[in-house]
Amino acid sequence: MSASPAVIARSLLFNALFYLNVIVHMIVALPTFALPYRFLRPFIRSYSHTSLWLLRVVCGTKVEWRGTAKIPQGACIVACKHQSLWETFSLYAILDDPAYVLKRELMWIPLFGWYMARAGLIPIDRGAGVAALSRMTARARAALGRGRQVVIFPEGTRRAPGAAPTYKPGVAHLYSKAGVTCVPLALDSGLFWPRRSLLRFPGTVLVEVLDPIAPGLDSRAFLARLQTVLEDATARLVQESRAGRAVSES
Repeated sequence: MSASPAVIARSLLFNALFYLNVIVHMIVALPTFALPYRFLRPFIRSYSHTSLWLLRVVCGTKVEWRGTAKIPQGACIVACKHQSLWETFSLYAILDDPAYVLKRELMWIPLFGWYMARAGLIPIDRGAGVAALSRMTARARAALGRGRQVVIFPEGTRRAPGAAPTYKPGVAHLYSKAGVTCVPLALDSGLFWPRRSLLRFPGTVLVEVLDPIAPGLDSRAFLARLQTVLEDATARLVQESRAGRAVSES
């Protein structure tokens, strides 16, 4: 998608403010390293909400949350479509206490990685095979035992809107071992915050919470169902946003 000079200028301004916002929150939250985790949570939520506010004010990128009443209280798995950096911080707006599963290399970033460890996020070594799944599952079950929502990206990495799905076994392994409800989450964030790009486009990110999948399915049936509902809903959201953009530009 081509970008106008205004979109480029606003994107650059937003990126500067976004990373400044991260740095300010990390500095102000430094005393929480000496305090229980509950004192860090307000800073994380503040970072999420202020980032969404900056995106809306500077770039004109809003968000429409659909079906949030379907999110159960307490522990659950949230299987989220992953198109952008956007969903790595925005879900704090609708989830009580999410613990993201993320590649372990992010934990090596000075200070930022320390905060992720402090927040109980769950690293996974994507090159370690079955051993990595076992370690991830053990940490995820511990988080679920504390009533948290474990957010996992079933494809393991960002995929552009419309790209062929490549679901990994990690989400099915976690579902089979955790014994909790899985909530599929569809979105079209990649249309507005493209991966590997500094551009941020105006419009409305659509996020839809789909019907929860109760525990008890075998791994193969679960993964087939998850992929079907998540891909169908994501394709529908992408089509809706593209149709709306075409109308606004005509």
